[in-house]
Amino acid sequence: MSTHDLYTIPAELSTWDVQMSGNSRFTWEYDDGRDRMLALYQKGKDKQWDSAKRIDWTLEVDPYNVLGIPDQTIAIYGTPLWERMDERTRQEVRRHGAAWQFSQFLHGEQGAMICSAKIVESVPDLDSKFYAATQTMDEARHAETYARFLQEKVGLAYPINEHLKSLLDSTLTDSRWDMPYLGMQVLIEGLALAAFGVMRDITTKPLPKQILAYVMQDEARHVAFGRMALRDYYRDLSETELREREDFVIEGCYLMRDRLRGKETWENLGLSKAEVDEAMEATDHSEYLRLFRSLLFSRIVPCVKDIGLWSPRLQQAYAEMGVLEMAGQSLEALMNQDEEIADKLDAERFAQEESERHAEVAETISLGRES
Repeated sequence: MSTHDLYTIPAELSTWDVQMSGNSRFTWEYDDGRDRMLALYQKGKDKQWDSAKRIDWTLEVDPYNVLGIPDQTIAIYGTPLWERMDERTRQEVRRHGAAWQFSQFLHGEQGAMICSAKIVESVPDLDSKFYAATQTMDEARHAETYARFLQEKVGLAYPINEHLKSLLDSTLTDSRWDMPYLGMQVLIEGLALAAFGVMRDITTKPLPKQILAYVMQDEARHVAFGRMALRDYYRDLSETELREREDFVIEGCYLMRDRLRGKETWENLGLSKAEVDEAMEATDHSEYLRLFRSLLFSRIVPCVKDIGLWSPRLQQAYAEMGVLEMAGQSLEALMNQDEEIADKLDAERFAQEESERHAEVAETISLGRES
């Protein structure tokens, strides 16, 4: 089945053409480069995996309860609008909410794949080209994984959200080689990584937990890559150049915050205009979503600070968003946690499969003896 058949809203075009600018850069320096970047490149090679084999696609998913989380996480829960809904409509609310969220993950991963390929093309140093090439493969795998999840397990999809599309457009059309790093590695990947983490930690369903944990293991390296490259480069920029990048970060963070409202999901549930307005009002005042939005900046804010974009005006913007306190988060601790959770999940899964295999062999031997 074509993905276009799953879209709740007809996609405008089968493809989106972005007129990218900037130069393709070759380098003739084939020396060892930066040790920490090459170590990350080695890790990127070592950690490649096949989603068809590492993920257990035989696990069933209830499309009306994809994550198995309480209804209290739904923005309109407990409101008069929620109370007026019958159970069938509530099921659709759950289904559309999950489909919208995972669809944006999917589109973001394709955007990350294209941005990574652009980094390979435009970044001036060879060690960054090497690592970005491994990331391009990672992002292809993530897009493949989320597409399969939506097609086979959810059966519903949404086109790219206008705010995510706008940030991707700004990132890809900028001619400066560092902007794909800043737009994708820091903003889009940082927010996605935090969103994946919240979902990974609260879901009670094994299949989405596997997908989110394994994708996060890769994404943590990607954010580290962006930090390394930009921290080195931004040390030498002028105040004017730094201010231009801070403007980009501020605008991008507002776009990322606003895309979380997901207005299109409510518009496609057959609600009246007044009910859509009621749902958006509840979304804007949901205490759970306020906390969720705050957590989503737990990876972005400390990363922005670390790369050297930390003027009073940028701090003021984060204060207005209510996320300034996230500057104290340890990115290294979060990355280590992402690695450990994925490795632990692997150990538990494959130990169980090995145990089941041994039990099956023992049973077969036992049956042979009895006969």
